[in-house]
Amino acid sequence: MMVGMRVRVIGAGIVGLATALRLREAGHAVDVVAAEVGEQTTSAAAAAIWYPYRALPEDAVTRWAALGYHALEALSADPGAGVDLRAGRQLCRAETPDPWWVDAVPRFGRVRPADLAPGYVDGFELTVPVVDMPVHLRWLVDQLATMGVSIRQDRVDDLAATQDGVDALVNCTGLGARELVGDTELLAVRGQVVLVEQFGLQRWTLDETDPLDPTYVVPRRDTVVVGGTAVDGDEDRAVRPDVADAILRRASELVPELARARVLAHRVGLRPGRSTVRLEVDANDARIVHCYGHGGAGVTLAYGCAEDVVRLVGRRPLVGNGEAG
Repeated sequence: MMVGMRVRVIGAGIVGLATALRLREAGHAVDVVAAEVGEQTTSAAAAAIWYPYRALPEDAVTRWAALGYHALEALSADPGAGVDLRAGRQLCRAETPDPWWVDAVPRFGRVRPADLAPGYVDGFELTVPVVDMPVHLRWLVDQLATMGVSIRQDRVDDLAATQDGVDALVNCTGLGARELVGDTELLAVRGQVVLVEQFGLQRWTLDETDPLDPTYVVPRRDTVVVGGTAVDGDEDRAVRPDVADAILRRASELVPELARARVLAHRVGLRPGRSTVRLEVDANDARIVHCYGHGGAGVTLAYGCAEDVVRLVGRRPLVGNGEAG
């Protein structure tokens, strides 16, 4: 692979930062430009459990998710990275086949009928990475700084004008690509969560029965993320108290101890929904690689997609069904 290229990554969410990390590890000189950084990003609001949520196509997402699983599993050995492997359950109110992405996760099983909560007839048991996103984003920024990668906060309105001084440009702008490159396929999917104090919870729980109001309780080391919502086309970033109350009420039915936990904060993020993840070289400019539209699976797919970006920047063919634009 060609080394020593100058590459600029646009976007500093989990996808942009993971991509910058992999590019730098591959020997490229890298810098990052982003309108939003750190706590401002959608990534910072994510529950950040490994789970291929609202991302397609199936074959490519399964491969990226498997790569992401192994990358995050390796990072769980670093206490500063904010990644832990946690067991948990997805509960189902009807008999449910194995998910299409089952081959991406090495620890997968069925919940025994005797262990199902009332009202549930099926369920999966998985051990997956759970990422404390504020911690992990800071860890990534520190890693990049140590490797000589600068991050500049600035809004990019024109990709062509941003190419000055670099050999390649990687567009990891998430929902921002709608305006930046005119991708009308992108759709905001509003997610609202509640952060509560950690009350000794070790296992996560998920119920996706209602696609608009998925319910999940995801423990971190110091907090627990409680969600959520998934409303297409809703771009309101303001916290809605009535929605927060409904989230806590639903989640407390899954995890009764939650009802006594102290609320610490509220978060709202806009997921970059798209019919498929766009990961490809620009048809009109071979110096530009696009990597966005990860839906609710940015954390799950970031490191796997980053490996494909490195190949595309170096003009090496992808393995399997990689281009999904």
